[in-house]
Amino acid sequence: MDTLTKAQRSERMARIRSKDTAPELAVRQALFALGYRYQLHRQDLPGKPDLVFPSRKKVVFVHGCFWHAHAGCSIANMPKSRTEFWQAKFQRNVERDKVNKRALRRMGWSTLTVWECEIKHTDRLVRRVTNYLGPKGAKKNKGRSS
Repeated sequence: MDTLTKAQRSERMARIRSKDTAPELAVRQALFALGYRYQLHRQDLPGKPDLVFPSRKKVVFVHGCFWHAHAGCSIANMPKSRTEFWQAKFQRNVERDKVNKRALRRMGWSTLTVWECEIKHTDRLVRRVTNYLGPKGAKKNKGRSS
């Protein structure tokens, strides 16, 4: 049973953003400080990736662990009420993510997913993303997909 009224729950849910989230801003800030330049939320690409590196044909998705059901993550807890609704919601999100990544790969793009829980380990995160993107000055670098 929900402890909030329908109006209170609606107000809280309305405050949740899909763009410019704290984890996304942290990744953007770190990469910009390293000299990487990117485009944001390209509408013409499947899934509207958070960061797009057109000359490298690479994209980075910054996923919230809760909303994208990050397996084995302590942040990705199942709500105690309306579990059937939430299970279906999370499954749709995970499936949509797979479909979008597949479509991007077919278009010749490489993808990387950064999880919200990875943001607190800045050194590891920077190493992982820069390994994926390649040197700052490099263009059209072939990278692995994850």
